[in-house]
Amino acid sequence: MTTAPTVRALRWWDIEQLLALEHDLFPEEAWTPGMFWSELADPETRHYVVAEDASGAIAGYAGLACAGGEGDVQTIGVRRDQWGTGLGATLLADLLDEARRRGCHHVLLEVRVDNTRAQRLYERFGFVPLGVRRGYYQPANVDALVMRCDLTREGSAARHASNGGGPGSAAGSAAGSAAGSAPGGGNGGGPGGDPVPEEVGDHGR
Repeated sequence: MTTAPTVRALRWWDIEQLLALEHDLFPEEAWTPGMFWSELADPETRHYVVAEDASGAIAGYAGLACAGGEGDVQTIGVRRDQWGTGLGATLLADLLDEARRRGCHHVLLEVRVDNTRAQRLYERFGFVPLGVRRGYYQPANVDALVMRCDLTREGSAARHASNGGGPGSAAGSAAGSAAGSAPGGGNGGGPGGDPVPEEVGDHGR
């Protein structure tokens, strides 16, 4: 029987492993060492975790930013051999639990419009489409779908999803964009013509 990876806080000595995963999962949008260091340097508004397998290797990672009652999923990445195991759901559930603990009312994220598998995972956790950022993912020039989860309404949905309410991880990336990849004026029209609200700011991932 395979032991499920253990989720723990990200530490600075994990960054080297994360960089290798980044370049495998996000070859065009991989974070730099400095970007990870910057996130770790701000524990008051950041929450980063890794999932460690039985050998001690990192099988996945995720990050959250929280400020002013709003949370923002910065990144989720799952090692390819862990796809379909539910690890993506486990990591997302951890972020949402932390967002609640920090008093967030909503959690936002961006996901590639062509990453339908990730979108299905998010929907199981109560995320709904909010708008589109045109050309958000560079240099591929792929649009990002902005989604939001209302933590005041979804209640135990995240716990249900992570405890058997939905299958596997989101194809290695539950969310992601490169830092600085959103061009100026990136707020596009949302589903039904709704604009992305101003509180959806550019962020690392």
